[in-house]
Amino acid sequence: MTRLQADVLIVGAGPAGATAALNLAGRHRVLLVDRLAAPLARIGESLPPAAARLLRDMGLLDAFLRQGHAPYHGNRAWWNGAWTEHHFLSDPDGHGWHLARGTFDLWLRDEARRRGAALLAPASVDAITPEDGGWRVRLQTRHGPCDAAARIVIDATGRGARLARRIGARRQRGDRLISVWQYGRDLAPSQRGFAHIEACENGWWYSAPLPGQRRVLALHTDADLLAKTGLRDAGWLEAAARRLPATRELLEQQGYAADTPAMATPAHTASLNAGAGPGWFAVGDAALSFDPLSSQGIFNALYTGLAAAEAADRTLRGEPQACQHYNGELAAIGAAYERHLAYCYGQETRWPSAPFWRRRIPARLSSR
Repeated sequence: MTRLQADVLIVGAGPAGATAALNLAGRHRVLLVDRLAAPLARIGESLPPAAARLLRDMGLLDAFLRQGHAPYHGNRAWWNGAWTEHHFLSDPDGHGWHLARGTFDLWLRDEARRRGAALLAPASVDAITPEDGGWRVRLQTRHGPCDAAARIVIDATGRGARLARRIGARRQRGDRLISVWQYGRDLAPSQRGFAHIEACENGWWYSAPLPGQRRVLALHTDADLLAKTGLRDAGWLEAAARRLPATRELLEQQGYAADTPAMATPAHTASLNAGAGPGWFAVGDAALSFDPLSSQGIFNALYTGLAAAEAADRTLRGEPQACQHYNGELAAIGAAYERHLAYCYGQETRWPSAPFWRRRIPARLSSR
């Protein structure tokens, strides 16, 4: 049976895993594994202006800018019955970006390979066991099973944190939020560059422009509050959006027309009881899963991918306390995120008895 050798084995080739791989590949033998041969279509997400500094530090900014992602100039939110706006005009880093996720994810994966990481996809982990100060991992590939030996493993498997849980970490879920989303086409460019948010009784809506006159439309609600027949009705999501005053006005101004079916994806807050331990690290959603209201998901993937790469490098150079420092970083990020999220949800007070908002009242009260 084939036995692959690596210093670092990374499971999951999304933004977090690929970022970790491309930052380690020049110094160590890196094997990047993903269950998909190519990235799937995902809800379009944004990067804040501060991401430019991360991309520059990793030597990626110029190549990123050449991809033509849509400018992200700020947010407009209909929240608690009034408009609020946040602009990036005075941000020293300039504007952010609304991402074409397929292009972005594939580029990071390709960059990891260009810098020397080996990519095995499609492949999945069947088992992982400690071995000789490292790990033995049984992989299932299209050509059959194979074993890999690695000194360090990195879990970049997303909200499921499948690798970390196999090792013994515990996943703590904070809520039941899901995102139901679809793509469509804009016919008018009047609102280009701004994300739109509108609160409703059962959650909140999001819409943002994407490259190529495209637009994403999404409802965020708790899974048990979603109409059971909703996803079987091709026009349900757009019809529901057009019943809300601010979102209806936006879609009419843009000449929006949906051209994909509605899809659902988990969007809940979650974390591990520890995001790293001897010989392993978790990154991105596997380490900390953010409510999309925070607008920090992809930025967190890049940041934790880079931070874990640096911690893994220090570990390989004989600094076992590096995983403790990484856990401290994750704890600080998580605490800041919880304060910010409690503040944002606490500003909406119109439906205190509605299940979605009532479930978030304890966080609102504790922040006062």
